Amino acid sequence: MPMAMTMTKMDRPGASNSRDMLLILLLTLSAAAAFLQQPGKPSATELHASASAPRVRRPTPSRISQTDNYREAKALSQKFLDDCVALRDTSSAGKKKVAIFGGGLSGLACAKYLSDAGHEPVLYEARDILGGKVSAWQDEDGDYIETGLHIFFGAYPNMHNLFKELDIEDRLQWAPHRMTFAMQELPGEFTTFEFLAGIPAPFNMALAILGNNQMLTLEEKIKMVPALLPMLLEGQSFIDAQDEKSVLAFMQEYSMPERINEEIFIAMGKALDFIDPDKLSMTVVLTAMNRFINEADGSQTAFLDGNPPERLCKPIKDWVEKKGGEIVCSSPVVDIRLNEYDGTVESLMLANGTTISADYYVSAVPVDVFKRLIPEEWSTFPYFRQLDNLEGIPVINIQLWFDRKLNSIDGLCFSRSPLLSVYADMSNNCAEYADDDRSMLELVFAPCSPEAGSPVNWIAKSDSDIVDATMKELERLFPMEIGPNAPTEGRASLVKSTVVRVPRSVYAATPGRNKFRPSQESPVDNFIMAGDYASQKYLGSMEGAVLSGKLAAEVICDKVMGRKNENGLKGVDASVTASEKRAPIGIIGTSPVSFGGGQQGNYANP
Repeated sequence: MPMAMTMTKMDRPGASNSRDMLLILLLTLSAAAAFLQQPGKPSATELHASASAPRVRRPTPSRISQTDNYREAKALSQKFLDDCVALRDTSSAGKKKVAIFGGGLSGLACAKYLSDAGHEPVLYEARDILGGKVSAWQDEDGDYIETGLHIFFGAYPNMHNLFKELDIEDRLQWAPHRMTFAMQELPGEFTTFEFLAGIPAPFNMALAILGNNQMLTLEEKIKMVPALLPMLLEGQSFIDAQDEKSVLAFMQEYSMPERINEEIFIAMGKALDFIDPDKLSMTVVLTAMNRFINEADGSQTAFLDGNPPERLCKPIKDWVEKKGGEIVCSSPVVDIRLNEYDGTVESLMLANGTTISADYYVSAVPVDVFKRLIPEEWSTFPYFRQLDNLEGIPVINIQLWFDRKLNSIDGLCFSRSPLLSVYADMSNNCAEYADDDRSMLELVFAPCSPEAGSPVNWIAKSDSDIVDATMKELERLFPMEIGPNAPTEGRASLVKSTVVRVPRSVYAATPGRNKFRPSQESPVDNFIMAGDYASQKYLGSMEGAVLSGKLAAEVICDKVMGRKNENGLKGVDASVTASEKRAPIGIIGTSPVSFGGGQQGNYANP
C-alpha cells in the first residue's frame, strides 16, 4: 500500500505564501470549532454496525477526477492514443515489437499503453499467474490466497484512469471516508478521523485532525504545524529534500513531541513501507500527507471486489491481446544477451532455451530480480551499479478464517500493534469473499525482520509461530470475541489460516534511497526500466508501479516518434562508482520468491 504523489496548485513552490496559509489556518480553526459542537461523529457501536449493514456499492468519489494529478494522468493516456493515430496515418514501419519481462502491474501497464499507441508488446511472466505483488491463487478449498492486502487510495490518479479506460470502475468497493485506528490503551476500542462530505481540501483534513481528541491533544496538534508549513509553502522541493532524514530525525529537528510518533507516525510508517519510523525516509510520510491534505478524496480507500488476477490483471491482458499484443506466462527470462558492437540488447533468453528478439526491451521485474540479470558488460555503468543501493523490504501477509462473524469495522483499520500494520475484514469489504456468518481477516505483519525494525526475524519463523503471535495481538483488538478471556458463548474459533512471506517486497525507502532510483530511460538505447522502484513520484506502491510502466511506454513512444522524453536520463549520484566488472548471478530456483513473489508453504503456490 505504499504511496506518493505530486503537486497541485496548493503545493507548487511560490503558489502559496505565509499570508495565504495564515488565512487557511484561521478559517480551518473557525470551521473546526463549529464542527466540534455538532453531533454526528460515529460511535464505536456505529462503526461496527456499519460493517454488518446491507452492503451498498458506493460510487467513485467525484472529486478524484477533478485534481491536477488526475488530469495529468489522463493527458498521458491520450498521448498514446494520439501516437496510434499518427502511426496509422504514416506507415506500418513505425510499429515496434517490444519485449517486456515481468507481469506485475508495471509490466501490464507498460503493455497496455504500448498497445494503445499502436505497438506490439509481448510480455513474459515467470510464474503461471499475473500480478506480481498483487498475485493471488486458490488453495485446495477454493479460497483465494493473496500476496498482500491491497488498498486503492483516492490519490491514485493513474490507477483510477486505468480503471476508467478498462471500464471496470465498478469493481472498486469504496469504504466510508474515514481513517480508523485501534486504541492502544483501550482494548476493543477504536477512534476515527472523519472526513466530511462536501468539504474541500485542505479543510476536510484539518477538520478530521482537529475533530479527533482521542489520539493527540490540541497542544500536540499545534506543535505539528511548524513541521508541516514548509511542506505546504515549498511543496515538492521541500518534500524531496527530506529524503536523507528518517522520520525520527525530522521530528527531532522540528521539536515534535514523541507522542506524535507513537500515535501517528509508527502506524503510517508500517502501512506505507512496512518499516519503523527510525528507519523510514521522511519523504515517504510527507508525500502521503501532502496528497491527503491537497486532494479532498485522496485519503479515501477502496477494496477490489475480488481476487486481483481475475478482477484487475485479466482485463489488462484481454485489452492487450485484443489490440494485437501478447501475454505469456510460465516464461522466466534468465539471460539478457547483447550486441557486441554497441552493447544494446540483442535478445532475451527464456528458461526453456527460447530466444526472444524485439525492437525494444523493458525490464518490469523487481529490483532484486533485475540485479541478478545485469549483463557483465553493463555492470560498470553507474546507471546500473546504483541499484546496489536499492533492496526490497520483507513483509508477511496473513489471512484468518473464523467460525463466526466478528464485530469488525467497515474498512481498513490501523491496528497500532507492535506486530501488525493494517488489517481488514474481507468478508465485509470484498464481494467475492463476502460472508454474513463468518469473518475472514487479512492482516499485514510488519515489520517482520531486524532490517525493518523488528527485534525478531519473524519471516524465518514457522507459520504456527506467526499465526499464534497474530492471534495474541487480536485478543487486544477483539477482547470479547478472541482469546481465552472472551466470553465462551461469543468466542470465535480460528478455522483456517494462511501465511504468505514476501522476503523482498517494495523497495526499502530508508533515508537517502531516492537519489539511487533509476529513470525509465537507460543509457542503453533499446532498453527501458519499469517497476515501482524506478524514478516516479508515487514511490513504492500500486500507483507507482502503474505510473512507472506508463512512463516506460512513453519513453519508447517518444523514441519512435523522434521526440525528446520530458523526464530523460536521470543523472547518477556522484557516490556511485564502478570499476570492476561483475558477472550476473542469475535466477536461483523456481519458487515464487525467486521471481520476487510471495511464498505460501513449501513452494506449493504458483
